[in-house]
Amino acid sequence: QVQLVESGGGLVQPGSSLRLSCAASGGILGDYTVGWFRQAPGKEREGVSCISSSEDSTYYADSLQGRFTISRDNAKNTAYLQMNSLNPEDPAVYYCAAGVTLSGTVTEATMKLLADFGSWGQGTQVTVSS
Repeated sequence: QVQLVESGGGLVQPGSSLRLSCAASGGILGDYTVGWFRQAPGKEREGVSCISSSEDSTYYADSLQGRFTISRDNAKNTAYLQMNSLNPEDPAVYYCAAGVTLSGTVTEATMKLLADFGSWGQGTQVTVSS
Protein backbone atom coordinates (compact mmCIF):
# COMPACT_ATOMS: atom_id res chain seq x y z
CA GLN A 1 0.00 0.00 0.00
CA VAL A 2 1.36 3.40 -0.94
CA GLN A 3 2.59 5.71 1.82
CA LEU A 4 1.93 9.44 1.52
CA VAL A 5 3.65 12.46 3.03
CA GLU A 6 2.22 15.97 2.70
CA SER A 7 4.31 19.13 2.87
CA GLY A 8 4.10 22.80 1.98
CA GLY A 9 1.74 24.07 4.62
CA GLY A 10 2.47 27.15 6.68
CA LEU A 11 1.32 30.52 7.93
CA VAL A 12 0.39 33.02 5.23
CA GLN A 13 -1.50 36.29 4.98
CA PRO A 14 -4.95 36.54 3.39
CA GLY A 15 -4.69 36.71 -0.37
CA SER A 16 -1.48 34.69 -0.47
CA SER A 17 -0.77 31.41 -2.22
CA LEU A 18 0.62 28.05 -1.14
CA ARG A 19 1.44 24.87 -3.00
CA LEU A 20 1.00 21.65 -1.09
CA SER A 21 2.83 18.50 -2.11
CA CYS A 22 1.89 14.88 -1.58
CA ALA A 23 4.88 12.58 -2.04
CA ALA A 24 4.33 8.86 -2.39
CA SER A 25 6.58 5.94 -1.54
CA GLY A 26 6.16 2.20 -1.55
CA GLY A 27 4.11 2.31 -4.72
CA ILE A 28 3.59 3.98 -8.06
CA LEU A 29 1.41 7.02 -7.52
CA GLY A 30 0.49 6.95 -11.19
CA ASP A 31 -1.62 3.86 -10.48
CA TYR A 32 -3.80 5.79 -8.04
CA THR A 33 -6.47 8.43 -8.00
CA VAL A 34 -5.35 11.17 -5.61
CA GLY A 35 -7.50 13.48 -3.56
CA TRP A 36 -7.01 16.36 -1.16
CA PHE A 37 -9.13 16.83 1.96
CA ARG A 38 -9.11 19.38 4.75
CA GLN A 39 -10.37 19.52 8.28
CA ALA A 40 -10.62 22.63 10.40
CA PRO A 41 -11.04 22.52 14.19
CA GLY A 42 -14.63 21.74 15.12
CA LYS A 43 -15.65 21.11 11.52
CA GLU A 44 -16.26 18.00 9.48
CA ARG A 45 -13.67 16.81 7.04
CA GLU A 46 -14.22 18.33 3.61
CA GLY A 47 -13.28 16.89 0.24
CA VAL A 48 -11.37 19.57 -1.66
CA SER A 49 -10.29 18.10 -4.97
CA CYS A 50 -9.18 14.94 -6.71
CA ILE A 51 -7.42 13.93 -9.91
CA SER A 52 -7.54 10.73 -11.90
CA SER A 53 -4.49 8.53 -12.34
CA SER A 54 -4.30 9.54 -16.00
CA GLU A 55 -4.56 13.26 -15.10
CA ASP A 56 -7.41 13.83 -17.55
CA SER A 57 -10.19 14.18 -15.02
CA THR A 58 -10.39 16.49 -12.02
CA TYR A 59 -13.01 17.38 -9.43
CA TYR A 60 -13.25 20.46 -7.22
CA ALA A 61 -15.57 21.29 -4.36
CA ASP A 62 -17.92 24.13 -5.29
CA SER A 63 -16.87 26.09 -2.21
CA LEU A 64 -13.40 26.69 -3.65
CA GLN A 65 -14.69 29.11 -6.29
CA GLY A 66 -11.90 28.24 -8.69
CA ARG A 67 -9.05 29.24 -6.39
CA PHE A 68 -7.36 25.83 -6.11
CA THR A 69 -5.72 23.69 -8.78
CA ILE A 70 -4.82 20.02 -8.40
CA SER A 71 -2.04 18.46 -10.45
CA ARG A 72 0.35 15.55 -10.38
CA ASP A 73 3.77 14.62 -11.67
CA ASN A 74 3.74 10.86 -11.92
CA ALA A 75 7.43 10.81 -12.85
CA LYS A 76 8.14 12.37 -9.45
CA ASN A 77 5.53 10.23 -7.67
CA THR A 78 4.04 13.46 -6.32
CA ALA A 79 0.71 15.27 -6.42
CA TYR A 80 0.15 18.95 -5.74
CA LEU A 81 -2.53 21.37 -4.64
CA GLN A 82 -1.97 24.96 -5.71
CA MET A 83 -4.00 27.26 -3.47
CA ASN A 84 -4.47 30.90 -4.44
CA SER A 85 -6.26 33.81 -2.81
CA LEU A 86 -6.26 32.11 0.56
CA ASN A 87 -8.87 33.48 2.92
CA PRO A 88 -9.98 32.99 6.53
CA GLU A 89 -12.22 30.07 5.44
CA ASP A 90 -9.21 28.02 4.30
CA PRO A 91 -7.18 27.30 7.47
CA ALA A 92 -7.20 23.58 8.21
CA VAL A 93 -5.07 20.49 8.23
CA TYR A 94 -4.82 19.38 4.63
CA TYR A 95 -4.51 15.69 3.84
CA CYS A 96 -3.91 13.79 0.66
CA ALA A 97 -5.33 10.35 0.01
CA ALA A 98 -4.76 7.84 -2.76
CA GLY A 99 -6.79 4.90 -3.95
CA VAL A 100 -7.39 2.71 -6.95
CA THR A 101 -10.69 3.58 -8.59
CA LEU A 102 -12.26 1.79 -11.54
CA SER A 103 -13.60 4.83 -13.32
CA GLY A 104 -11.36 7.22 -15.21
CA THR A 105 -13.73 10.07 -14.35
CA VAL A 106 -13.55 11.58 -10.89
CA THR A 107 -16.56 13.08 -9.17
CA GLU A 108 -17.80 13.90 -5.69
CA ALA A 109 -18.45 10.16 -5.29
CA THR A 110 -14.75 9.53 -5.91
CA MET A 111 -13.93 11.74 -2.94
CA LYS A 112 -16.07 9.52 -0.73
CA LEU A 113 -14.36 6.38 -2.01
CA LEU A 114 -10.97 7.90 -1.24
CA ALA A 115 -12.16 8.99 2.20
CA ASP A 116 -13.41 5.52 3.06
CA PHE A 117 -10.86 3.28 1.38
CA GLY A 118 -7.81 5.35 0.44
CA SER A 119 -4.35 5.52 1.96
CA TRP A 120 -3.80 8.74 3.88
CA GLY A 121 -0.92 10.99 4.77
CA GLN A 122 -0.39 12.64 8.15
CA GLY A 123 -1.51 16.08 7.02
CA THR A 124 0.01 19.53 6.77
CA GLN A 125 -1.26 22.62 8.58
CA VAL A 126 -2.37 25.70 6.66
CA THR A 127 -2.93 28.89 8.64
CA VAL A 128 -4.18 32.16 7.18
CA SER A 129 -3.78 35.21 9.35
CA SER A 130 -2.90 38.86 9.02
